[in-house]
Amino acid sequence: MKLLRYGPAGCEKPGILDAHGYVRDLSALVADIGGPALLPSSLARLRAIDLDTLPRVAGVPQQGLRLGPCVAAVGKCICIGLNYADHAAEAGMPVPPEPVVFNKWTSALVGPDDPVEIPRGSVKTDWEVELAVVIGQGGRYITEADAMTHVAGYCVMNDVSERDYQLNRAGTWDKGKGCDSFGPLGPWLVTADEVPDPQALDLWLEVDGHRYQNGSTRTMVYKVPYLISYLSQFMSLQPGDVISTGTPPGVGMGQKPPVYLRAGQTMRLGVEGLGEQTQRTVAA
Repeated sequence: MKLLRYGPAGCEKPGILDAHGYVRDLSALVADIGGPALLPSSLARLRAIDLDTLPRVAGVPQQGLRLGPCVAAVGKCICIGLNYADHAAEAGMPVPPEPVVFNKWTSALVGPDDPVEIPRGSVKTDWEVELAVVIGQGGRYITEADAMTHVAGYCVMNDVSERDYQLNRAGTWDKGKGCDSFGPLGPWLVTADEVPDPQALDLWLEVDGHRYQNGSTRTMVYKVPYLISYLSQFMSLQPGDVISTGTPPGVGMGQKPPVYLRAGQTMRLGVEGLGEQTQRTVAA
């Protein structure tokens, strides 16, 4: 299933993409795409529905029909840094002996095609295409062997980052990761049954038509089951939590010389089988 949220910002409704690319309304069945709706039992009920019996929503998704973040009311957006060895090399940093964990504030989450704001005074706003994992069944102290049973599905994340705030303003990375609009999420949540191997997905990103990132989740240092197990040792994972798993090489900071975003540019990015995003950059 491809679950989504459509409509104006702040007033999104739950939906599902049918086999013909149309959105079907799920409002009569779930309150939203998040929390309890992502539990295994809830997903099983949705999977059993004949989509042709659901109301069809007017408009084409990501064209005339706006999509919001594909998960509602995210409790935690947990991100993993330096999780591709070649990206660590371009950043001039060693591969970490344990996963680097930081937060993206949930106020940063926006729709997949919403504008990305360049913060006031920023000169180092950067891009990062990532595979995001969405938790279905919550838990603590999850074993690596059991980890995948806790996954509701996967989606695309652009982990937009302000490098000066992240690396030069002292303290943790979080202040450079959570600016408003720095977390485009979607277009849809693809349920885990449609992604047989999350470690075999290509991902890419372009700015103004130039391909900067070309990678594969095959080259992750820490794989999805390990990340889920690892994080659950430090916190409870809950339905609707998002884990963004790191980015392959090709970020702006790694170019020679570095290249950063400015207002008026267009980013396009995608993960194999999970859809694409397009964002225009604007001044905050």
